[in-house]
Amino acid sequence: MAFDFKKEYKMFYKPKNKPEIVEVPKAHYIAVRGKGDPNETDGAYQQAIQLLYSVAYTLKMSYKTDYHMEGFFEYVVPPLEGLWWQDRGGDINYKDKSAFHWISLIRLPDFVTPKDLDWAIATASKKKKLDCSPVERLTLDEGLCVQIMHQGPFDDEPKTIALMQEFLTENGYVTDLTDERRHHEIYLSDARRVAPDKWKTVIRLPIKKQ
Repeated sequence: MAFDFKKEYKMFYKPKNKPEIVEVPKAHYIAVRGKGDPNETDGAYQQAIQLLYSVAYTLKMSYKTDYHMEGFFEYVVPPLEGLWWQDRGGDINYKDKSAFHWISLIRLPDFVTPKDLDWAIATASKKKKLDCSPVERLTLDEGLCVQIMHQGPFDDEPKTIALMQEFLTENGYVTDLTDERRHHEIYLSDARRVAPDKWKTVIRLPIKKQ
């Protein structure tokens, strides 16, 4: 059976619908950076997702090619993730989507080396007739965080984040949003097939003791 990150690491992919504190270990990702409204049709965000999945599936299916990765095992491509911020301090104005900066992410199995990723980028670019060169390798070491399962549209996230902030205050913590520690989301629902009120999104925020 193929390795599934969501099942093997339930603590990080299937949190409760109430805030909880976790220590998130270091992990490797493929990533594309950008800015602008994620809902823009054929915009930068949609293009970034296309590049990520092209490279992700090239890596996943590498065992069916002449290219072999040491330590390879079959796995399910992990869900799309994202780091988000705006140039206005720690607060996010969800109505001003054009002001978003983002880094779109898909987690990598640990066996994927920089050399393997270079091969996948070149192979996906040729096969898909896309320029996949914006895809990069990114390592996150998030450390201490608070997370929760948010259900519903993305525009309703402020209500969920307010619950998280209340929980932090009660337990002596504050958010620790910096250039290295961002608002992090993991998307567990296919927005094309699931109604917005049933979308499930992991929201994770970096924290520190007050």
